[in-house]
Formats: sequence, C-alpha cells, structure tokens
Amino acid sequence: MPMAFVLINAEIGSEDAVVKELKAVSNVKEAYMVYGVYDIVAKVAADSMDKLKEIITWKVRRLNKVKSTLTMIVIEN
Repeated sequence: MPMAFVLINAEIGSEDAVVKELKAVSNVKEAYMVYGVYDIVAKVAADSMDKLKEIITWKVRRLNKVKSTLTMIVIEN
C-alpha cells in the first residue's frame, strides 16, 4: 500500500484546526502537531500511487490555512 509522510507549514495559530481537518480525511492515518521547521506531520496511505498523489494534491494541500508542504513517499522493500 503506497504511503507518504507529509510535513506541513500552517498559518500561525491554526495548527490545531488543520490537524482536526486532516484527521477528517479518510486516507490520513495519523496527524500530529510538532515543534521544528514544520508545524504538522501527517501519515497518508492509499490503494495506489495515483490515489495517494491525488489525496495529497487535492485534499491535504488544499486545506484552509495550509501554507506549504513537503511530501516524503515511503519506499517499500
């Protein structure tokens, strides 16, 4: 199953709201607020690579208050 970790920068003060919105997306398996360069880390999984890319592009990146993202696709052995 294709999976990715998405590092998210959100508008200041909106981190909690963005995490709640992320958890409402069915393919987002986990979402956490973190300290550091990024504000939020989300784990996203899908049945296919095309579906994974679609979810990240159209559901995660388009959430209100998301400023930028960095996506790390997991390599399976």
